[in-house]
Amino acid sequence: MTTATPVAPAKGTPFRGRIRGRVLILLCFMYAISYIDRTNISTALPHITAEFGFNEATAGLIVSAFSLPYALLQVFGGTISEKAGPRRALFVITVIWGIATLWTGFAVGFWTLFAARALLGLSEAAAFPTATQAMSRWIPRDRNGFAQGVVHSAARLGNALAPLLVAWFIHISGWRLAFFATAVLSFAWAVVWWFWFRDKPESAKGITQAELRELPPVETRATRPPVPWRQMAKQILPVTFVDFGYGWTLWVFLTWLPTFLSSTYGLAIGSFALFTTLILLAGVVGDTVGGMLSDRIIHRGGDTRKARRAILVVGLGGSLLCLIPLVIGQGLVVATISLALSFFFLELCNANLWAIPMDVAPQWSGTASGFMNTGFGIAGVVSPIVFGLLIDASGWQLPFALSCVLLGAAAVVAWFMKPQRLTVTDGVLEIGTPKAEQQRAS
Repeated sequence: MTTATPVAPAKGTPFRGRIRGRVLILLCFMYAISYIDRTNISTALPHITAEFGFNEATAGLIVSAFSLPYALLQVFGGTISEKAGPRRALFVITVIWGIATLWTGFAVGFWTLFAARALLGLSEAAAFPTATQAMSRWIPRDRNGFAQGVVHSAARLGNALAPLLVAWFIHISGWRLAFFATAVLSFAWAVVWWFWFRDKPESAKGITQAELRELPPVETRATRPPVPWRQMAKQILPVTFVDFGYGWTLWVFLTWLPTFLSSTYGLAIGSFALFTTLILLAGVVGDTVGGMLSDRIIHRGGDTRKARRAILVVGLGGSLLCLIPLVIGQGLVVATISLALSFFFLELCNANLWAIPMDVAPQWSGTASGFMNTGFGIAGVVSPIVFGLLIDASGWQLPFALSCVLLGAAAVVAWFMKPQRLTVTDGVLEIGTPKAEQQRAS
């Protein structure tokens, strides 16, 4: 079966009036719900620790319980989802994480909380790699950065809304109600996804031939040659390290912001929830801007690798500089502004980190993105535990200083890495721009 050459106009392929626009909106809801479910515990943590008598180190262990299976199963989850297809995989994943969230609300102590968070990490491990696979089928290649920016902006919106939602539920009936309510959101999304989404765009009701021509080639969407593990590791491992540096600092924001604001400045739950939301809203803007900037550079004839790399360096470096006032120690206003700016710059990176696996390995985007996101998962295991131990030992300044060091190391690696595209054409692995595309370009 022959297919027309994908369309890639200079201004970027449109979403309005296309079924892929609805796919992107549905994935935005999934990303937002997933981050509400994984970060609602941060706002509830002061109440949970008070009820069960936990110290900061124990609280860090509970938060890290999510990340251990999340880190270990990234690649495996991405590979399984490619075999099952994103429709079936995301339905099962979302139902399981809804059960895990419900279980958190019924927890009676350390081990039940730990087990519930571990199950949540187990289920969400494959969620974003699977969603990336869905996008690789439905999103034109010239809009990879934009699409990743939009869905991760939705995730950060979930981050930002979680403190206010959880605080409201705690005010109504205690911290357990917050987990019961967010579990219902997960179940509802799973039902909608199952009945509406289709793995193959050509099977979607009402799709036009014009839209199909704008999508990646059928061979990329419909076939999955054996994974070239050695070459993929060579291309993706530096990105995994950058993702670790990014993830370390992101977990600091997602885990410790409410505790930092309440313990350092003596804020009540309503106040620290509001400040947390204001800081995290900066990430909503950063995610969209980061994806749009790199795509804009590409649309104007820039090199894809250089575009992604430039935004990563700017984002990591800017986040580092804005965290320095926290190392010195500042009042509430300066600390809030510094944290908001740091989070904005940090989130410039997110869309580009997730776009790179789609750029590098379009035929194995689930596996490649899982490989990349293993760095984030490992950071999620280490960051809450080490950060909690350092807080207990020396206060907040040393943990923030360590975050600056890791951001600097990630920026250096991002500057020097040069991931190349991997594709299989007629059974032959090609590294770099495929010959067929070189011929079309000439």
